[in-house]
Amino acid sequence: MSKTDPGHYFEDFRLGQTLHHATPRTVTPGDVALYNALYGPRFALTSSDEFARACGLELAPVDPLLAFHMVFGKTVPDISLNAIANLGYAEGLFLDAVYPGDTLTAVSEVIGLKENSNRKTGVVYVRTTGVNQRGRAVLRYVRWVMVRKRDEAAPIPEQATPTLAPAVAAGDLVLPRGIDFSRYDFALAGAPHAFEDYAVGEKIDHVDGMCVEEAEHQLATRLYQNTAKVHFNQYERAKDPTGRRLVYGGVVISTAKALSFNGLQNAGMILGINAGRHVNPYFAGATVFAWSEVLDKADLGPCGALRLRLVATKDRPCADFPDKDETGAYPGEVILDFDYWAAVPKRG
Repeated sequence: MSKTDPGHYFEDFRLGQTLHHATPRTVTPGDVALYNALYGPRFALTSSDEFARACGLELAPVDPLLAFHMVFGKTVPDISLNAIANLGYAEGLFLDAVYPGDTLTAVSEVIGLKENSNRKTGVVYVRTTGVNQRGRAVLRYVRWVMVRKRDEAAPIPEQATPTLAPAVAAGDLVLPRGIDFSRYDFALAGAPHAFEDYAVGEKIDHVDGMCVEEAEHQLATRLYQNTAKVHFNQYERAKDPTGRRLVYGGVVISTAKALSFNGLQNAGMILGINAGRHVNPYFAGATVFAWSEVLDKADLGPCGALRLRLVATKDRPCADFPDKDETGAYPGEVILDFDYWAAVPKRG
């Protein structure tokens, strides 16, 4: 019996299957520093212990996307080691803040399987839960990924495509325990824009651009212990028509989110992921730009929440808000369409 693990191929998955992912991960201040070095996010709540304490938290929480990527990375050897591409996200909820020193583990349930017509690949839907050392769920999300088959002739005994909610209901959003924005310092946060200042339908060009280099995306993906072949194995990728390693989609999300600071300085705390698609491949060396649209607003009591659509492009500034056309087709320069909820302080 081989001691090595080739990862799951599409025919290895079964509906209802539970996957307990290996390698617990303790999040350290070093992880936070490296995450900041890779993307440069400037959101005050996750940058300063003193700022976070003034907002009722014990110290600066880990950026929610760093926690997401850590949990995501746990799942790769079991779900997407043999993936062609990660396709989308839905029903994401951040259920508790993660702090340096917390240890994260992950478990996933297979909730959907759909073989593609070419019989060479199929789409696997999983619901993943990240848990801390106290047994508290810190986040939960659905993702779907296209995975190769080992044997094209292998039968798939049971298939189903799950019905997923188009968005997380505002009433299901969970604020970090203890959070209190009554002493929120807008000047230290970098902008005066409060919940009341944003209007549904408003679009914001985030202006700035950021290039992701080969070394950076490799380092970032290793930081999350994401081992997917499409990101690292150039020998295999040389057989692909592009001949290049794909940048992990989470790198694009974090880069675009960091760029969104310019215009959404007070919306750094993600509460939910409604939907997300990597609509075109992204390879290192291109400059990422981004724009956002306010889709909805919700009053959560201690603060407000904005439902935001974050669109990222490669080598195309976003002053004209590049978007899909009436048929749903995106320009080739659009690489991400990400729909999420973020907490935003009220003015008074």
